[in-house]
Amino acid sequence: MHVCKPVVGVTLYEPVEQKAERASHRKVNVGVSESFPRQLRLTRATDFQQVFKNNIRISDASVTLLIGKNTGVCPRIGFAIARKQVPSAVKRNTLKRLFRESFRKNRHRLPARDIVVMVKREILLTRPADLRATLDQHWNSIIKQCARSC
Repeated sequence: MHVCKPVVGVTLYEPVEQKAERASHRKVNVGVSESFPRQLRLTRATDFQQVFKNNIRISDASVTLLIGKNTGVCPRIGFAIARKQVPSAVKRNTLKRLFRESFRKNRHRLPARDIVVMVKREILLTRPADLRATLDQHWNSIIKQCARSC
């Protein structure tokens, strides 16, 4: 039988070098106005309940927006997209992404209000381009209504 003897003074492995700090692909080219920080979201159940109790309702065939009072200085958005209306989780998440993108692009024009987005089953038949145009119309009507009531 042949036995290998360890070689003294030779390491079998090299220590791993620290990788240089890389710029995250998420942080590159993201301006302050294009981000979607936590303070722009409705996160608590009490915030949602407040909007559901006292609201202004703007709706069409596929989307309903509930606009409630906000004590902050910037608009916030939340989603109440029921599984009954949009059964597929993939489609629900796609819709949320589309709504968030439209909100981010228009948030500098919107008044400091809480907005809850609800959808109807007809949204499944709507093309994304048509939905973006509809959301732009809704944002304009929110601006007009809040200008009259404030």
